[in-house]
Amino acid sequence: MIDGRAIIDPRARIGNNVEIGPWTIVGADVEIGDGTHIASHVVLKGPTRIGRNNRIYQFATVGEDTPALAYGGEPTWLEIGDNNVIREGVTIHRGLVQDQGRTIIGNHCLLMAYVHVGHDCVVGDHVIMANNASIAGHVIVGEHANFGGYSGVAQFRRVGAHAHIAAMSLVIKDVPAYMTVAGNPANVIGLNLEGMRRRGFDKAVLQAVKDAHRLLYRSGLTASDAQAQIDRLAREFPAVAVLLDSVRDSRWGIVRPRTQPDPE
Repeated sequence: MIDGRAIIDPRARIGNNVEIGPWTIVGADVEIGDGTHIASHVVLKGPTRIGRNNRIYQFATVGEDTPALAYGGEPTWLEIGDNNVIREGVTIHRGLVQDQGRTIIGNHCLLMAYVHVGHDCVVGDHVIMANNASIAGHVIVGEHANFGGYSGVAQFRRVGAHAHIAAMSLVIKDVPAYMTVAGNPANVIGLNLEGMRRRGFDKAVLQAVKDAHRLLYRSGLTASDAQAQIDRLAREFPAVAVLLDSVRDSRWGIVRPRTQPDPE
């Protein structure tokens, strides 16, 4: 199941039932979990831990060090969970000691062709990133977030759980949970209601999140007054608490609706 033309460093650790294609390079301090399939022409560098039942396609580079100028060759890490699909040409960089020194990918994620995940990012479970979507260093992404093709997120920003980033959007503010954003720069255009329905949110929860969205963006309240009212909803609905936490945790300010019409 390991092609003889693959190059495997003796310090790599390979689990059971792992497939590795020809001309793939597995470097030192790379750990590959059981049942993972690595295609041809893949480069895996360490220290990197890859969990179980992942699929990594040709020409992906996983675990390379970061091009950030602050990187001085220190040992840093990449951790990838289980049941992820990493498609052609994806690049995932390890961390920087100036931050957490570790890049983390969760479980059940789909990274389509030519996606880039920068150093020290934390990507939650069930995240989907379409072709050429990129997140810069230090970005935190919540579970079930979805990125359209060619979208980008600036460094240190946060994308909340169940958020949707439309194709070709540039995110320069933090995106609260459940929001759909679009544009350059990205603005809130509504809630990701379809995504929430697909994941089994019931009508009462959906209505509570709608009410919180209205308070946050459409009530005319100050940010602190809106959050105080949302907090009452959050005590009854944990989903609203997720939204409220994503707003309170923002370091860069949250994305807002567009205030001016597009020029004709």
